[in-house]
Amino acid sequence: MNEHYYDELFAINTMGHKSEVNNSVYYHPYEPTPYSALEELCKHYEVVASDHIVDFGCGKGRLNFFLNYKFHASCVGVEMNPDFFDEALQNETLYRKKIKKLKGDITFHNCLAEKYAIQPCENKFYFFNPFSVQVFMKVVHNILRSFEETKRNIDLILYYPSDDYRYFLDIQTSFELLKEVPLPRLVEKNINERFLIYRIG
Repeated sequence: MNEHYYDELFAINTMGHKSEVNNSVYYHPYEPTPYSALEELCKHYEVVASDHIVDFGCGKGRLNFFLNYKFHASCVGVEMNPDFFDEALQNETLYRKKIKKLKGDITFHNCLAEKYAIQPCENKFYFFNPFSVQVFMKVVHNILRSFEETKRNIDLILYYPSDDYRYFLDIQTSFELLKEVPLPRLVEKNINERFLIYRIG
């Protein structure tokens, strides 16, 4: 599928460039999840309008716009890089102009992932290796603290899952692997070309 299709449909620009990096050893360079991968995820994993999804390291907001458009889910993007955050806000303005009857909500926050305050309504959290496992551990602990305060089903969605992330979730948390969604033709060449969904609740 043409990677530009949805950007053109939404009137946004979420394409990445190799020069766009985060100047931090803890936060990784910008690379949006391919639209083709998101389409494959949605064939095998349910997202509904009542979901509240948080994308950590959202970059320019691709996941947020895609899931809002497809399912009318409410989506939050958390981005520490002020330049990417500004581009996400610009995309949001363009998206709202293009999509006249917006259902669900889209918001963006410019802050460190570990500083984001998890809301009781938020139930799905997306990670495309946005930062080191040390930061990931802090974010997951924040999610678990929210779970203890407000019991609900909570899913962690990992794309291109790192061994460090998986080891931490499997050994040190109560999250259990719910589903694996491999990407056809790609996973045979690279085992990381897949989604892993972990759940607690």
